[in-house]
Amino acid sequence: MRPDGLGRTVRLPGGISFRVEPRAIGVAGVLVGLLLVLLVLAVGTGEYSIPPGDVVATLLGGGDAGTQFVVETLRLPRAITAILVGAALGAAGAIFQSITRNPLGSPDVIGFTAGASAGALTVIVLFGGGAAAVAGGALGGGVVTAVLVYLLAFRGGEGVQGYRLVLVGIGLSFVLFAVRDYLLTHAKLEQATVANVWITGSLNGRGWEHVVPVGLALALLLPLAALMSRELRMMEMGDDAAVALGVPVARARGGLLAIGVALTAVATASAGPVLFVALAAPQIGRRLTRATGPGVGSAALTGAVLLIGGDFAAQRVFADSQLPVGVVTGVAGGAYLIWLLYHEWRDGRA
Repeated sequence: MRPDGLGRTVRLPGGISFRVEPRAIGVAGVLVGLLLVLLVLAVGTGEYSIPPGDVVATLLGGGDAGTQFVVETLRLPRAITAILVGAALGAAGAIFQSITRNPLGSPDVIGFTAGASAGALTVIVLFGGGAAAVAGGALGGGVVTAVLVYLLAFRGGEGVQGYRLVLVGIGLSFVLFAVRDYLLTHAKLEQATVANVWITGSLNGRGWEHVVPVGLALALLLPLAALMSRELRMMEMGDDAAVALGVPVARARGGLLAIGVALTAVATASAGPVLFVALAAPQIGRRLTRATGPGVGSAALTGAVLLIGGDFAAQRVFADSQLPVGVVTGVAGGAYLIWLLYHEWRDGRA
């Protein structure tokens, strides 16, 4: 182990090495602690209030039957879904922003979230499917959109450049918004009501059936993203530098795009198109850790904190009604986007 800048590089037998950042580890610990606090608060507050100590006791296997039912059946699945969906969106945002080398290169800006929404709305309006069918439509829409964006942004000899990926994605997202509006105008009243709630992004009524798919996806995709962290870090320096360092840029970009799209599609299928978490989480994570790399792990933790915190606020700000979490993240994300654009303009990069 040797000092290497602010962190240390740990080298293992077989040529395997990884970087340890003490500040990043400390920030991760703080975020995990904040996440646990928000989890206890989210599970314990509501019409039937449960003290934090009783929530912790119930989560550890204690508590009476009534408290167990409220915690484990009614509230805990929603809170865990918020954590997992936020983590998936944060990780996806970090991947896309690193690939495009652009702080605006998040899946909800470059069209992948819009594609998942269009796929889900197609199922709702044309086929009237249940939750599983809607989730499948969202997954299919996200994948089809990603393929279209990649093909339209591809240029022979140069591959896919980050700025072109962003521009093509933004253009395609407007087309998908038009498709969404067309579907809504031709939907029946009941279908339009369901669709409008879904496209806002909501965690209402989430159960364990929503937790399992996104949990399995994270268990599979986050380790894959970690294995490709070196390629992602090298690609942030530009394609030429990455090629010079031995990175197969086209193959690595394709693999990372697949991981990011899968994370986005699964998150959207579970909670609808929750906007701006994927945009804000990687930037906030980088500022907290002061890391120079992609920071997929810190972005995932930050996204989880943002979404469960936003959902807690959505349930408590207005006592008479529960707002969809997408309303809260949309307002907060819009303010963040204005700040980000101002920051870029002030530094002469916009």
